[in-house]
Amino acid sequence: MVAVARLRAAPLVGWQAGCAVLLGVLLARLAWSGDPVDAVRYLIFGQPLLLLAIAGVVSVWAYWLGAWRRRRAYVRHDGRTLYRGGAASWPLIAIRDVVVVRGELGVKALRLVVDDDSEVTRELVKLYLLADRPEVVRDAVMFAVARAGGVQAMGAVH
Repeated sequence: MVAVARLRAAPLVGWQAGCAVLLGVLLARLAWSGDPVDAVRYLIFGQPLLLLAIAGVVSVWAYWLGAWRRRRAYVRHDGRTLYRGGAASWPLIAIRDVVVVRGELGVKALRLVVDDDSEVTRELVKLYLLADRPEVVRDAVMFAVARAGGVQAMGAVH
């Protein structure tokens, strides 16, 4: 595996701290008095939205913990496939370009132009999370694509 992009630690720690604070607030709102069986019954049937909120916060926290675990090689390739984190992957020969796009909330992200007959680009990584400059990550991805036999692209070594 060849690491293409690393993530900065500060945003990851910030998201994890935010999840911890929010989880603490939600757990403080629970009614823990009385029998533990009654407390669980009240949680499930009396406060289902609070239970869903806790499950959502724990899921988001687990995502950011996974990103923390993979931060040194968040975007990587093995010569045939480009991987993002632990869930997303694309064949290198299907990648046509890497572009910077501003999202609906104004946050810039690196996105892949993939040759699969769709007009939608695939998000690779948000720019505020990157430890490297976006140009370096783009050049590394396009160099890997060229080595895999995809689009002939100029790659710069930084």
